[in-house]
This record gives sequence, structure tokens and C-alpha cells, in this order.
Amino acid sequence: MWMSFGSVVGSGIFVITGQEARDNAGPAIVLSYALSGFSALLSVFCYTEFAVEIPVAGGSFSYLRVELGDFIAYLAAGNILLEAIIGAAGLGRSWSSYFASMINSKNPDFMRIKIDSFADGFNLLDPLAVVVLLVANSIAMSGTKRTSFLNWIASIATAFIIAFIIVVGFIHFKSSNLVPYFPKGAEGVFVSAAVVYWAYTGFDMVATMAEETKNPSRDIPIGLVGSMSIITVIYCLMAMALTGMVKYTEIDPNAAFSVAFAQIGMNWATYLVSICALKGMTTSLMVGSLGQGRYTTQIARSHMIPPWFARVHPKTGTPINATLLTTILSAIVAFFSSLDVLSSVFSICTLLIFMLLAVALLVRRYYVKDVTSKNDSVTFFVSLFTIVGSSIGVTALWNSGVRGWIGYVVASVIWCSGTLGISLLHKHRVPKVWGVPLVPWLPSLSIAMNVFLLGSLDYEAFLRFIICSAVMILYYLMIGVHATYDVAHQNPKETEAEEGR
Repeated sequence: MWMSFGSVVGSGIFVITGQEARDNAGPAIVLSYALSGFSALLSVFCYTEFAVEIPVAGGSFSYLRVELGDFIAYLAAGNILLEAIIGAAGLGRSWSSYFASMINSKNPDFMRIKIDSFADGFNLLDPLAVVVLLVANSIAMSGTKRTSFLNWIASIATAFIIAFIIVVGFIHFKSSNLVPYFPKGAEGVFVSAAVVYWAYTGFDMVATMAEETKNPSRDIPIGLVGSMSIITVIYCLMAMALTGMVKYTEIDPNAAFSVAFAQIGMNWATYLVSICALKGMTTSLMVGSLGQGRYTTQIARSHMIPPWFARVHPKTGTPINATLLTTILSAIVAFFSSLDVLSSVFSICTLLIFMLLAVALLVRRYYVKDVTSKNDSVTFFVSLFTIVGSSIGVTALWNSGVRGWIGYVVASVIWCSGTLGISLLHKHRVPKVWGVPLVPWLPSLSIAMNVFLLGSLDYEAFLRFIICSAVMILYYLMIGVHATYDVAHQNPKETEAEEGR
């Protein structure tokens, strides 16, 4: 639970709350966090079942490869790496913003180098973010035990500071700051819900540690589900405290919490909150680096990327080559890209992976190749496409501006019929120790929520995502598919010798 708390808290709440409260949701940012938290909790349930049933490194990549095959797993792998790079880059940028706000609260960008000839969003160069990424990831490469211990200690300090923020925020709470509560209507709430999903990411990195957990069947469900439930409540309280202290139009988008205390006259608290935020982001970087390295190692073991990245250092026991790959790439991205550019692309990667994982869970429970009868197979896939299609339909209706209830009721009935169709099928796999409750309803709801949140993101985010995906697919067709085929069909003795090396 502490590992999850340390990896999640700091990776978003201090980073993105100010931006979304000011630009989209306003005081209703609390509802955005509640909506994202519920969606994340559904994904957590799916993760825990896989982590218990398949306790290996590689997380969602390994789970999707087992259930949905190499190509879907490769797309997930590409998105996992993209998510890792963008997430770390965003944390590095936010770290420098909070540090700068301690020195000059009126201009968190004063330590960045502005290049007028570059496009907006890429014209503020941030050398401090690069340094932070290199230092934090170097600590993570030095060993898992050291990183876990530092995270444990730092998370205790964070818990006290968060309690301070909530208590002081409610003491200085002004109900007049909550008017208007929905400055951009429900649309603003959903757009922010998709972006603040960033604040809940990090638990998937903890799931990759299942291979190193003493009792994964007990520890993984308790740690992930318990911590995510607590974190959702904490986030809602922190968001409410922020928007109650300061009018949403006056919130600083880069270092919201520290600047808010300066705005209410508590300058000394600015430093306390900034230090807490810096700590949270630093531990998120370190724990994230642990998970990222293990993700990349598992991808390299499949030869989807060069197997050199799968090597584990004999002294530290950590995948140094894999960690260096994500560190260098994230440092390059952080040097150029602003937070708003990073946050939207990051959310697409995360939501897509979580949606695929819910699909994989349904496949795992209800479909086994060459075992499931033809009629059941047809029923399952028709029902699955019905669930996805109805989810896309609701999203399209909402984004087209249709607000009448008839279309939503029809789409909901279609979604229910698809889910009911799967529920009537025989389950080929039932978890032996722990599994997701209310299957297929909870995974189906997770698919619907992730699709809806995906549809709430802007056009530019999808354009950047499509470009990245096109590059991934081109690499897979030219290199990845051939390498994985060769590995799958090589001599078993050669495979055993390679694993030995």
C-alpha cells in the first residue's frame, strides 16, 4: 500500500489540478477526480486479478500478450513506453515549476529558457527537469530495496503534509469561491476527468512488482484496491480545499497548491507545500522508474525491442539498460515539451491500455482457443463488439452535442444486452484465489468509462497519438514481427541458453 501511495500521490495531484481547475472544470474539479477515481478503481480490479493469476514482471504487456496476442501486446507495449516517457517528462517539468515557485511565486517559468522561434508548447526549454530525471532514475537504478525504503519514509512525510493542506484549506474555505461551480458545464468536468486520470497512474507500475512479492495473492489485491480507494478520497478533499481557498480563475496552473498558500497570506506554508510536492514527484519518479524498467525488460525479452535492454546488472539487480532508455528519452521530451501538451497524450495512452486490459479479462474468463464451442465463440465476440460499439455510440452522442435522453437510453440498453449476452456464457477460467467481482459487469463498465473519457480529449492530443502509433506500427511491421517470430520458432535449446545468459 505504501509503494502504491508513493508512486501515485505526486504523479498528478500536484501536477495537473491547477491547470484543469483553471481551464476546464473550475470548482467541479472535485467531481472530475471522483469520476476518474472510480474508473481507475475498476481498472485496478482487472490488474489485481491478472497480477495474482500471472505474477510475472511486465504488467499489462505480459497480460495482454497472453490473452490477446503479440500484435495487441506490441501496441500496448508501445503505449506503455510512451506513457512512461511522457509521464516522467511531465513530472520533471512540474518538479522544476514547484522549485521555481519557491524562489519566485509570481513566475514559475523564470528558470526556463524561452525560444520565440519554437512553437507554443515547445518553446520553454527546461534544463532543471533534465537534471531531476537523471538524478531520480539513478537512485532507482542503484537498487530496489533502497528505492522502496526511501519511498516508505517519504510517503509518511507526505501523509502529514497532505493532512495539513486539507485542514488549512478547509479553515480558509470560502463558499463564494465555488461560484460558478460548473463554469464550462458538464463538458468541462468530463474533459478534466480524462486529463486528471494522470493523477491515478502509477499503480500499474506497482503491479509489475508481483514477481518480487512474497505473497502476491494476498498483498497485491489489498495493496492496490485499498490504496486506490484511500487515494480517491484524498484527491477529492485536496481539490475541494484548493478551490475553496482560491477562486478558480486565480489558481496558478503550474504550482497550484504552493502559490495558493501565498495568495491567502501564508507564505511560510508555500515552502512546506512545495517541499512536499517535490518529494511526491521525486518518489513517483523513482517508483515509476522501477516499473518502467521492468516493463521494458519484459518487452525486450520478447525481442520486440533489442534484447540488450533485458539485461539485469549483476550488482544492483536492476535492469539498468532498460531504465537508461526511458530516462534519456523522457529527459529529451521534458527539455522541450510543456505540461499541457504532455498531459493529454499521456491520458490517451493510459486509458487505451486500461480499456484493453478489461477486454483481456473478459477474454480470459470466457474464451479459450480450441476449447470454447463455435456458438459460444460467436456469441462472445458479438457481445464484446456490442459493448465497445455502444460505448463509442454514447461517446459520439455526447461529443456531438446531443443531450436528449432517448439516444443515451438506447445505447445503454444495447450495452446491457451485450454484457448480459456474455454473462450467460460458461466461464472457462475461474480465479483460484482472488478475482474481479461481478464479472462481466465491472469489466464491461470499465470499457465504457475508458472509451467515454478517451472521447473527451481534444483533437490535437489524438493527432499526436496517431502519429506516434503510426511510427510504432511501422517499426513492428519492419522489425518487431520478424524478431518475435524468430524467437517463437527457434530451437528450444537455443532459447534455454539465451535465458541462461
